[in-house]
Amino acid sequence: MASTTHYLLLILIPLFATTTATATFPDSLSPSPMPHDHHHHTVSNILSSLGFQQLSTAATTANLSTPITVFAPSDSSLITCPTCSLPLLLQEHSVPGLYPLYFLRSLAFGTKLETLAPNRCLTVTFSTTSRDPMIFINGVEVTQPDLFNNGLILVHGLHGFVSHLSPLSCNVERMTSLSFDSFPSSVSSQSSIMRFMLKDAIIRLRSSGYSIVALALRVKYAEISELKTITVFALDDVSIFAIGGHAYLSNFRFHVVPNRRITAGEMVSLPAGTALPTLDGEQKLVVTTAGGGGVLAPMKINYVRIVNFDLLHNSRVVVHGVSVPFPHMHHLVTDDQKGFAQMEQSRGNCDVSGSGGVCDVIHDDFAPAGMRMGNIEEHQGL
Repeated sequence: MASTTHYLLLILIPLFATTTATATFPDSLSPSPMPHDHHHHTVSNILSSLGFQQLSTAATTANLSTPITVFAPSDSSLITCPTCSLPLLLQEHSVPGLYPLYFLRSLAFGTKLETLAPNRCLTVTFSTTSRDPMIFINGVEVTQPDLFNNGLILVHGLHGFVSHLSPLSCNVERMTSLSFDSFPSSVSSQSSIMRFMLKDAIIRLRSSGYSIVALALRVKYAEISELKTITVFALDDVSIFAIGGHAYLSNFRFHVVPNRRITAGEMVSLPAGTALPTLDGEQKLVVTTAGGGGVLAPMKINYVRIVNFDLLHNSRVVVHGVSVPFPHMHHLVTDDQKGFAQMEQSRGNCDVSGSGGVCDVIHDDFAPAGMRMGNIEEHQGL
C-alpha cells in the first residue's frame, strides 16, 4: 500500500505545481457601493421581477452591501434540489463586482471568481465552437446574459443551477496546465461539446478534491470523448490514498457508465435489480438498494453507498461520490424484481477489502442445495 501511495504522489506532483487563475475586475467597471440599508431589498425585488422567485426569497435576509453579479438559476431547476439551502445558494451564485457578458468572454478559460460565500469560487469556462462562445459557470450555461444591469446589480440567467460548492473550489490550476490535444474543426458538433464538457469536468474535479479521478479521466480522454454522455462514480483523493488506490484505479472503467447521464433524480428512481453498463466490457453495475429510503436506507450500487449525488454535472457529464470502490458481483440479474429484492434483503457475501473486491451473491432461491448461504452478515459502512 505504501508503494502505491508513493507512486500516486509522484503522479500528482505536476497537478499541484501550477498557479491559480483569478479574475481581476477593472476599477473603471466597479461603481461605488450602494448604501447597505436598502440594498438587499433591492436585490430581492429585482430577482422577483425577473421571475426568480425562489432566489428572491433568500435575498430578503441576505447581507449584500456591494455591487454584485448574480448568476440566477430558474425556479424550476431549484425545485429539483429540495435539500439545498437557498441563502447559501444565493451566496454561491453571487460574486462581488460587475461581470457583464463581454467581460466574462475576456477571461481566461478556467478563471475562478470568488463568491459571497467564504472560500467558495465559481469557474468560468466557454465553448470555442462559434464566433459568439457560450459561457458556462461551473458547467451550467449562461442562457440569459445581461438580464439586468443598473450599475449596482447585474443578473445573468442560468440553464440550471450550480450545486453547493466545495471548500477547495478556489484552489484550482490554470486550464492551460492540462495539455489537451487540439482537435480539427471538422469534428461533429456533438463530439466537440463532449470534449469541452469533459475538459470542464476534469478541471472542476481537480479543484474539489478529486484530482486522481480527474487524472484517470485525462488518461482515458481519447476513449471517453467519443461517447455521447457519461456517468462517473468517484472517490475523493483522501479515500483513494487511504485504501492505496489500486482497487479503484485498476478498475476505473468499471466506475464509468457510458452514453448515459444519470442525474440524482433519475438515479434514486432506479428500482433494485437495475443493471447499468460500464466501460469494462460485460461487467455491469447493479442497484442493490433503491433510493428513497432516507438516511437509514441509503441507495447502494453493488452494495456500496452513494454518498454524494450530483457531485458535479454539466450537459454531458455527471459525477456521483461513492464511499469505496465497487466490488464485482457474480450473480444472475433477472427481470424478477421481487426475487432481487429478496436477494437484497438477505445481503450477499460481499468482500470489498481485497484487491478489486468481489461479491459472490447467490440467493438461496436460485442456488443449488449445497450452496445455500443461510445467515449472511450485514455490510456495515457501505
